[in-house]
Amino acid sequence: MIEIRYRRVHPELGEFALRDLDPDADAPLLHRWVTHPKARFWLMGDWDVAAVAAEYRRITAHPHHDAFLGLWRGEPAFLAERYDPTRVELRGLYPAQDGDVGMHFLCAPTDRPVRGFSHAVISTVMCWLFDDPATRRVVVEPDVRNTAVQALNAAVGFTARGPVVKPEKVALLSTCTRDGFRDGTRMTEVP
Repeated sequence: MIEIRYRRVHPELGEFALRDLDPDADAPLLHRWVTHPKARFWLMGDWDVAAVAAEYRRITAHPHHDAFLGLWRGEPAFLAERYDPTRVELRGLYPAQDGDVGMHFLCAPTDRPVRGFSHAVISTVMCWLFDDPATRRVVVEPDVRNTAVQALNAAVGFTARGPVVKPEKVALLSTCTRDGFRDGTRMTEVP
């Protein structure tokens, strides 16, 4: 049985939830998402299902990185990853602080976009991360060319800290504290 790890009811869009990712069972679905042209910054555009499954087996087995399938109204709708940025992704590349948690998220591609959906997804992921009292700051590192996600990050309270050079990309390091998230979204439900 796959466990639901977090639930949140969005005032307009209804219930969002996060469950453990099953790398093998979820691989065909994830493959459709990560190979879609809108997911070009995930750098998996030419991967096959087996490669996607292997990557998510590696992530879910890692002691400092994990992945979750996001549900909207009970149906798969987004992917979220949580990681320790001092050990994965940003190790030695930025001035880390105690309580830093790294995050990636990806909304499923759709032919019928829902207004406010991406904002609701990132807000849900941020609420989930801040639900852990040990989380003091969320750290992200989107590709510097991904201006759409940078705007979304800013809309929920992230502050850009500057570029960092990673092996696969030049990233825009951005951080968000609990207060920054609360102020940026004006949400009262922030843990």
